[in-house]
Amino acid sequence: MDPAAPAREAGVSDDPRASIESIITPLPTPENGVPVPDLALARQRIDSIDDRILDLLAERAEVVGAVRRAKQASGAPALDPEREKALLERLLERGAGRFPKPAILAVFREILSGCVSLQARVTVAYLGPQGTYSHAAARALFGYAPQYIEEATIDGVFESVRRGRAVYGVVPIENSTEGSVAGAIDALIEGGCRIRRELVLPIKHCLLSNVESLSEVRRVYSHPQALAQCRKYLANNLPQAQIVHTASTALAVREAGGDASGAAIGSSLAGEIMGVPVLREGIQDIAFNATRFVMIGKDDAKPTGRDRTTFTFIIADETERGALRRTLGVLEDNGVNMTRIESRPSRDRAWRYVFVIDVEGHREDENVAAALAALETRVQALTVLGSYPRYPDAEKK
Repeated sequence: MDPAAPAREAGVSDDPRASIESIITPLPTPENGVPVPDLALARQRIDSIDDRILDLLAERAEVVGAVRRAKQASGAPALDPEREKALLERLLERGAGRFPKPAILAVFREILSGCVSLQARVTVAYLGPQGTYSHAAARALFGYAPQYIEEATIDGVFESVRRGRAVYGVVPIENSTEGSVAGAIDALIEGGCRIRRELVLPIKHCLLSNVESLSEVRRVYSHPQALAQCRKYLANNLPQAQIVHTASTALAVREAGGDASGAAIGSSLAGEIMGVPVLREGIQDIAFNATRFVMIGKDDAKPTGRDRTTFTFIIADETERGALRRTLGVLEDNGVNMTRIESRPSRDRAWRYVFVIDVEGHREDENVAAALAALETRVQALTVLGSYPRYPDAEKK
């Protein structure tokens, strides 16, 4: 035995898989007959496990160094969203013990984020400021390690990626109650960026304030969309409060934090960042309110087997009766399932429309590739905006 090694108390094993019975000592048995564990020994065991976790993280970082050198030799990017998605799904499937799956996801997302930062500096633009739901979505996708760039507008996020200020961007594209985010759709149509991944983030609006009861609230600050989604709650609980519009929910929380009689509708993340307590949670009128966010970049995502493709086109002759029906029939003919369709005004001619389509599958899949090739002979300006892993994925488990 190494004389320099600290002595361990009897009954404490170095093996983290050892049974909890190893820390049960023959203390007096309570009335229910359950043995009482020794708290000091249990904490010593936890310290030993934590030390092992740190050692394994250091070992992982060493292996990441080899991964970095291999990627540099092949020209592969430091961040591989498809690999991360597969890794998280595998870990969640394997994590069948008592440790909560959401916590497994959070822990390993930060491990992955830290390891990516060892390979290269990753910059991510999002619709700011800090504490917005876009900020929460970016952190859910990338963790804490990247360098984040706040942008004041959705167009600003796209420009950051187009000009190379950011490697990736995160923008909202659709809300379950309010519909599509037109600015994001139009920016995608404009070009220069591709969808790399999607995330559906549940939107849980909170009422945040420094006051202790609803009766003290005189003003409610928030973005118009958040106010609209909490209209019934406000009418029933704060009918006399003055409504103050702000440019974002995060700015609303900041305003409420400096108002002795103010409250804000926003995210718990904004309250955490700005030090404003949550007075009420989940005040949205529709219980399930979610926003679909997309991660944008300049390159295509690789096929995963569970993908979605978004593309646009213009009908060659919009006056032809049944033209859209026959065009969409190409998808059915090739066994491609369409999950979403909408139209946006074309910017090059009045009363002309760009159709935006989501289908299941990757552009490299045989049936999707065949459908796109057939469409190209029937329509104008066919453009693939991205093929990417579709939701639900690891985040929903």
